[in-house]
Amino acid sequence: MIDPIETATMRRVYGRLMPLLFAMMFFNYLDRINIGFAALDMNKQLGFSPAVFGFAGSIFFFGYMLLEVPSNLLLHRVGARRWIARILLTWGAVAAATAFVFNESSFYVLRFLLGVMEAGFLPGVAVYLTKWFPVRYRARAVGGYIIAGSFSAVLGGPISTALMTYANGPLGLQGWQWMFILEGVPAMLLGVLTLRLMTERPADAAWLTDAQKAWLETTLTKEREALGADKHFSMLRVASDIRVWSLACLFGCALVGIYGLFLWLPQIVKSLGNLSNLEVGFLSAAPPLLGVLGTLLISRSSDRTGDRKKHLAFVYGMSALAIAGSAYAPNPVIAYALLCVTGLFIYAGNPLFWSLASSFRTGAAGAATIALINTVAQFGGLVGPWSIGLVRNATGNFKLALLTIAAFLVVATIIALVMRVTPSEEEIDALPAGDSHAGNFH
Repeated sequence: MIDPIETATMRRVYGRLMPLLFAMMFFNYLDRINIGFAALDMNKQLGFSPAVFGFAGSIFFFGYMLLEVPSNLLLHRVGARRWIARILLTWGAVAAATAFVFNESSFYVLRFLLGVMEAGFLPGVAVYLTKWFPVRYRARAVGGYIIAGSFSAVLGGPISTALMTYANGPLGLQGWQWMFILEGVPAMLLGVLTLRLMTERPADAAWLTDAQKAWLETTLTKEREALGADKHFSMLRVASDIRVWSLACLFGCALVGIYGLFLWLPQIVKSLGNLSNLEVGFLSAAPPLLGVLGTLLISRSSDRTGDRKKHLAFVYGMSALAIAGSAYAPNPVIAYALLCVTGLFIYAGNPLFWSLASSFRTGAAGAATIALINTVAQFGGLVGPWSIGLVRNATGNFKLALLTIAAFLVVATIIALVMRVTPSEEEIDALPAGDSHAGNFH
């Protein structure tokens, strides 16, 4: 039977933290993918080819990768509240400044800077959650803000295309320029709110009772001790952990699909028929909307069974089948329906990934582990958008690009099935006392 203190504490923690983290993730994802909607008009007005657009989409991840590990280590040093606020303020400013790109070089520079300023956000939030949510609540907590990315994609299409349509002209700016400005400013406002509303750790939470603080601190301390949360760690030890590289390669392959598909989704949908920007915006909302449902169902199933690996293999395997089917669909309606099925499954792997990544270690070693995994995985962001642009340039359609994405998702499925997520006997012998329980997910 669950302790009433536990139930009341986790309900209050979830209700306090999730709305703010959800809003952060919503605009984080929106400011990543809104160039896909801007491209419907921007590419023609500025003369950007599919290859130029694809490279701009990918160079974001190069900047992101460069600063990912340093950013996450700084977060551990200066505190999540201040560092996440800094990330929000600077990425919002760069996102809004994208409205003023005027040629290929300026487009590349601003997308690179967006990656630099945003580096460390997602793994930083994952580290922050380890200070508040015991392991058995973590997948649902991660899912609670990760689905904001799906909601962002759901609402982002209608919002972005509506801004492009109805905010076209004021102050001499095009609709796509106003879209970048009006979708970048909220991130800066959230940065200010984060400084005022985010609590660094349970002991500082005036909104918890003493009994609730005591239960949460005691529970999390026991878990940290079981994970060997030593203050001094070897980066070499983190980098030599085969589990880190397996999970990074798995998620990197998945990101080829996630970012390759959804950055190009508005243009893929546009290619299915003679559609207006608003129609494209609303049709682009269905795949990520189904992704919300998939994320909720898969996260609950994973927490209930304690399994991560088989669930990851299932969602990426189903995504591969659906997107390959879309490439060979006999008509646009079936092609679009299969894109929706892809959306149902492909997002659902995200909370499973972050739950596994945050389960290996805690403390400074945990921050470094998560950052290294996510940094390596970002090769998927580099490969996905650019490769689709190159293939689109060469073939004039998206068929081969969709099959390429499917192939990467098949690789992700295979890695999920065969990877090891618990330490080997040799690794256990080398770990501090009590660390042998690290990564105890199936």
